[in-house]
Amino acid sequence: MNPVPSEASVVEAVNKELFVGGKWTSAAGGRTFPVYDPSTGDVLCEIADAAPEDGIAALDAAVAAQADWANHPPRERGEILRRAYETLMARADELALLMTLEMGKPVAEARGEIAYAAEFFRWFAEEAVRIDGGYAVAPNGSGRFLVAKQPVGPSILITPWNFPMAMGTRKIGPAVAAGCTMVIKPAAQTPLSMLALTQILAEAGLPDGVLNVLTTTNSGGVMEPVIRDGRARKLSFTGSTSVGRKLLEQCADKVLRTSMELGGNAPFLVFDDADLDAALDGAMQAKMRNIGEACTAANRFYVQRGVVEEFSRRLTERMAALPIGRGTEEGVVVGPLIDEAAIEKVSSLVNDAAQRGARVLTGGATVDGPGNFYQPTVLTDVPPDAKLADEEIFGPVAPISVFDTEEEAVRAANDTEYGLVSYLYTSDVKRALRVSEQLEAGMIGLNQGIVSNPAAPFGGIKQSGLGREGGTVGIEEFLETKYIAVSL
Repeated sequence: MNPVPSEASVVEAVNKELFVGGKWTSAAGGRTFPVYDPSTGDVLCEIADAAPEDGIAALDAAVAAQADWANHPPRERGEILRRAYETLMARADELALLMTLEMGKPVAEARGEIAYAAEFFRWFAEEAVRIDGGYAVAPNGSGRFLVAKQPVGPSILITPWNFPMAMGTRKIGPAVAAGCTMVIKPAAQTPLSMLALTQILAEAGLPDGVLNVLTTTNSGGVMEPVIRDGRARKLSFTGSTSVGRKLLEQCADKVLRTSMELGGNAPFLVFDDADLDAALDGAMQAKMRNIGEACTAANRFYVQRGVVEEFSRRLTERMAALPIGRGTEEGVVVGPLIDEAAIEKVSSLVNDAAQRGARVLTGGATVDGPGNFYQPTVLTDVPPDAKLADEEIFGPVAPISVFDTEEEAVRAANDTEYGLVSYLYTSDVKRALRVSEQLEAGMIGLNQGIVSNPAAPFGGIKQSGLGREGGTVGIEEFLETKYIAVSL
């Protein structure tokens, strides 16, 4: 049995420099920035704070490595991912503890993310050798059409803080499988998981220059010159819709190919004929996974009048009973939010709803003491003009509204600029299909509260993004289609 890792040892084991061209290096000017434990406010460590010239150096390395990497045997690209998958699973305990320290989620949940993250490497290890093309006879019979798939080229990857390992593997996996080199920038709040992942990929045999990692507090200043340089050919971003819009503007300058996984405002519909036990289980999963800090989190609960009283009572009981504390403590289910700004946002949304007439059934306040803790909260009688009906909450808050008819529920669910995921619970098969087709979302959780799966296409419509990650289509985002005309 492996010894239980200590907090100090897992932080100490991470290289805290930039990774460029296969080498660990200090940032230009030697600048560093602190990484905080959101449960205490304490500084975990200092890491390199990249400058704009570091960004260009990382792009130089990716461009230099692209030709050789594109010609690397697909089987070996897959084997690199497979070796990295095995290492992630073997080191799950220490990586989970590291994630909890920098992000806050309970260790048990962090361990689940490590397994989820590793699955992207296993999935795309198998996809690397399945990149195919086509052969066809021209309609007039005088020639042939050959279709080839080739790597899009050097790719810029930008990941968020809420799933610091999985959002990295979800982008790195298909890029490696397709034969693309990368410049990746993790979020400044949670860079340690990405740095640990980088060490694992290097150990797995990823060639120098294929993956280049920039940690920085100056995201725009470092990444915009890289985007506008013109040598990168792809940007994959996960984050807020507002930042996504700015990046799309920057990408338009050089016509970079983009894929965007942006904000969400997920409705959770419960019909009178639903299995209420299953609906409550799904509600807890969809709401409280990752402390509610997920783009897929249920943001708006719409419950049909016949069951709204019972659903609200039972959801309140479950939310009120959740243990709150530091994610390293035994039995804790609700850790801290990522920073003070997150606390301020959630507090503001709850207070606004209460002022507009919503009733607070449980929670509704911060937790006294150190750390960024907010009580699991249930609101009912939430008016449609409350800010949390339009804004992504990103916290442990469940607002409940009542509906009478199926048409009313669908209309309310679709009344948003976002379209990432929708959830619905019903025992009526016809209604299930009818409502699933009408809901304006890229993903539907039908009688289940979790939709994420590396083998399935993840992504949204409307202002929730462009493209898909995962599944058989995930690798297509990193491939270009080339048509070769052959005359006979």
